[in-house]
Amino acid sequence: MLEKALRLYTPSLSEKQLAEFLADKCDDLGFEDIEIDEVGNIIAKKGTGSPKVMLCGHMDVVPGKVKVRKEGDSLYGRGASDAKAPLMAMLFAAASIQNNSGTIIFVGAVDEEGNATGIKNLVKKEMGIDYAIFGEPSGINQVTIAYKGRLAISLKISVDDSSHASAPWLSKNAIHESMIFAKELKDRLEENQENRSKGMLLTSSMTEIRGGTSHNITPKECETTFDIRIPVDMNCKAIEQKIATLVKEISQKREVEAFYSILDETEPFEAPHNSPLVRALTLGIIEETKSRPTLIRKTGTGDMNVLGNQWSIPVVTYGPGDPHEAHTIDEKVSIEEYLKGIEILKKTLQHLKRLHDRKMQ
Repeated sequence: MLEKALRLYTPSLSEKQLAEFLADKCDDLGFEDIEIDEVGNIIAKKGTGSPKVMLCGHMDVVPGKVKVRKEGDSLYGRGASDAKAPLMAMLFAAASIQNNSGTIIFVGAVDEEGNATGIKNLVKKEMGIDYAIFGEPSGINQVTIAYKGRLAISLKISVDDSSHASAPWLSKNAIHESMIFAKELKDRLEENQENRSKGMLLTSSMTEIRGGTSHNITPKECETTFDIRIPVDMNCKAIEQKIATLVKEISQKREVEAFYSILDETEPFEAPHNSPLVRALTLGIIEETKSRPTLIRKTGTGDMNVLGNQWSIPVVTYGPGDPHEAHTIDEKVSIEEYLKGIEILKKTLQHLKRLHDRKMQ
């Protein structure tokens, strides 16, 4: 099943084939209320009674094809780790649920690698969910309880004039000014963080640059994109205010025009460490692997941020796969780990039912 899912190439907002494939499989596995919603998420229900648990993985992958093949214990393919192995593990764990053992809402979300269209649409619905697990590669012995937030900004630098490249002293160069501007902005945003761990660092990366109209004319305009990751003890608003102040200061100092706009904004999120959900998952992992999992903060940003900040319910992110394999040119997953991941999630759902019922007494 995982191999079939990997053979479907599903970059962000092109997930329709996989959604239809999963809808068919959900039907075969006895799910009910199977639907593909208005943005392309697949949603299906299994079981009855409480608690109501959402198992949400994402169907999209980053661009770039990886030849699907098995070598020893490894299954290769784009999305093998991020995040089709976690998604399919959730499907099979959900399929194991019998009536009166809790209600599982299985979701295959779209556009997690893009602008989170899928989850942003989902959180608008009133679904009465008690707990949610998001499928991302954490490795089976690690549970992700925090993600950084993200600000994506576009910065446009304009200078008064352009000149012939053979007489560059006649005008400022917008690309050159953007490089100086970007370095100063990065340095100022990232200052005074010497004693912080990677999981608690604010980082700024320049990811795209566009400028210039001809090979022999100095550019008058240049646009750069920044991807800024925000740790859980900061928030988007404070960082936006800092950016506004810095852009104004640097542009005055450099005597250039600077205009920035926000492309994407996701608040950081940290889940409670002592919820029945974390306990249930810990017990499931101990039972299957005979070792206690580590709770980790990730430096990336995930769908958990959006739902966790909106719904205020216990959530975690978990799944088989090595996070360092994600987005790589030869992405793979351990088949043994994937199959263990299914068993861990099954056991987690059993423990969660028991712990939830006890809490409600």
